[in-house]
Amino acid sequence: MPGPINSVPSVEVEHFSDGPPLGKIAPEGLTSAAPSLPAQAWTDGRAAESRSGTSSALHEVKGVGTTFAMVAGEASGDLFAGLLLDGLKARWPALVSGGIGGPQMAARGFQAWWPSDKLAVRGYVEVLRHYREIVGIREQLKTRLLDQGPDIFIGVDAPDFNLDLEAGLKAAGIKTVHFVCPSVWAWRADRLEKIRRSADHVLCIFPFEPALLAAHGIAATYVGHPLANVIPMQPDRSAARRKLGLQDEDTVIAILPGSRKSEIQYLASRFFKAAALVKRAQPAIKFIVPAVPLLKSTIERLADEAGVRADVQIVQGQSHTVLAACDVTLIASGTATLEAALFKRPMVIAYNMNWLSWQIMRRKQLQPWVGLPNILCEEFVVPELLQDAASPEALAGALLQWVDAKSAAPDKITAVEQRFIQLHTELQRDTSQLATDAIQKILEG
Repeated sequence: MPGPINSVPSVEVEHFSDGPPLGKIAPEGLTSAAPSLPAQAWTDGRAAESRSGTSSALHEVKGVGTTFAMVAGEASGDLFAGLLLDGLKARWPALVSGGIGGPQMAARGFQAWWPSDKLAVRGYVEVLRHYREIVGIREQLKTRLLDQGPDIFIGVDAPDFNLDLEAGLKAAGIKTVHFVCPSVWAWRADRLEKIRRSADHVLCIFPFEPALLAAHGIAATYVGHPLANVIPMQPDRSAARRKLGLQDEDTVIAILPGSRKSEIQYLASRFFKAAALVKRAQPAIKFIVPAVPLLKSTIERLADEAGVRADVQIVQGQSHTVLAACDVTLIASGTATLEAALFKRPMVIAYNMNWLSWQIMRRKQLQPWVGLPNILCEEFVVPELLQDAASPEALAGALLQWVDAKSAAPDKITAVEQRFIQLHTELQRDTSQLATDAIQKILEG
């Protein structure tokens, strides 16, 4: 087994590509303005007073009207931000928060002016199709925050949206924190200077990142990975199977083709065609798909077109239950691969995107791995099949190797599980507490 994680990294494709400077494109595509937070929470003058250097009771009295602006893009950012809000609300019970977020944040009282799925776009060409709307949202949000003056802005992931926004807010005197360090160790290392200009502090989810940022004059704190505390060290496979109506003796393959419309477009058909080939080879295998609610009907249609609808159990959400229940997963590259690793599950990682986006991304790649588990372990612990290599035949063959290993090579399964236990231990910290402590120091600084 290798020692602790040292110099990890990847090519998880970022959510937005950098484009022209703000202000060059007029906002378009916005159907309605989102409601403001309560006026007294933002405009009582205390935030402006604090930024001017005047003493403020806001930071001296626990829980008195502290205002947090936040932006989280897509499902993983919403989850991370929701967990962070738990810690912030414990420290500042009367806090007010608003910006861009999803259901996890809303459940903690966050006021979403725009939904986080507005930012769930991946790949260069795909971003261009939504660029005017995305930039329009960013400009409107920036104007609102400069007018209302939150005590602090926290950008959660989505670096190509958040870093430009943070830079404008920081220049105006608003304190800024970026949660989840951009993957500068994997690709686009040129963004280090942008991070330095944009964020007063970076909350890092991988242990090697603070030293890297410090070398470039960027203050940072390692807070652990939020998912390492959400997912148990020893998942209960039997309980998960009971919940899904599966038997302990079943061989179960989880299919996770992604949480974005573009991922479903490029991956789902390949995944279902691979499932058909696996089913032909081993008819007793069970397949289960956790579908994002908004994409469930699309996934069902694609499964039907591939001729496997009757053989695939499609459930709404419940991705963690599905990962806990499965023996192996066929999974789109992204945060979900780390979730699968934390569930200690063998996997086949795949990705496919627009051809031009793929060519651009490849030229910026700094590491030989794409999937987070392989990046963090610094070797190909699990197979990766990307772009044209992600054919249904190749995907099916890789899945069947894991299935056969259950009986023919159990030591191979055990070795992967032990490697992922080590990874889980490295990433497990009290993320909410550590992040809240760092944020409090920024507020009091």
